[in-house]
Amino acid sequence: MSGFVSLTPKIPVFVRGRVATTITESTEEILMTSQAKLTLMPKTLETADSRAKAVLEKAKAQVGFIPNMYAGMANSPGVLQTYLDGYAAFRTFSGFTPVEQEVVFLTISRENGCDYCTSAHSMIADKMSKVPPDILSALRSGTPIPNAKLAALSTFTSQMFVTRGRPTKADLKAFLKAGFEERQVLEIVLALAVKTLSNYSNHVNAPKLDDAFAAYAWSPKA
Repeated sequence: MSGFVSLTPKIPVFVRGRVATTITESTEEILMTSQAKLTLMPKTLETADSRAKAVLEKAKAQVGFIPNMYAGMANSPGVLQTYLDGYAAFRTFSGFTPVEQEVVFLTISRENGCDYCTSAHSMIADKMSKVPPDILSALRSGTPIPNAKLAALSTFTSQMFVTRGRPTKADLKAFLKAGFEERQVLEIVLALAVKTLSNYSNHVNAPKLDDAFAAYAWSPKA
């Protein structure tokens, strides 16, 4: 069982041969104390090879600067390219409103315990997507969301995460009853893929939080 992590909440789980009582304990007390960090240097427009430079230039054109997360991901240009394309597709074609998009991204990033992405999306949610403060606070803390439709979206996204894409019939029924469409289940799959690329890259790269997001710094224990 060594190395196996159960994603079912509130039951014993195994992490690298040790038993933890809950998912929260396993993530915060075991993984974070023994987690490996890569020694790869972040890429810049000056140090990147031609393939990585092209992706970084695309990233800079999209957001106006090169976030530290992107600089780390550029060590594998395919990772950053796939992230940028998937992110843009979700933003443009998912059918979710900007507020709903942030609900999805923040729910996934919080579930993954990604401090960088939760911080960055908190800034985007507040300044760009105009997520109401009480909604944003609930998303960051994992407390009940005071909006029925957004709560249903966050709950279903969490279920997709926890069950590895195997929601129950009741889960799907509740999602559709809240006013969403079946095809948007697949859009959540896209968001999960996109955030897996960024969250996991951040776990192993540990990028410094950019000044643009510093006021929204978040950690799993916050």
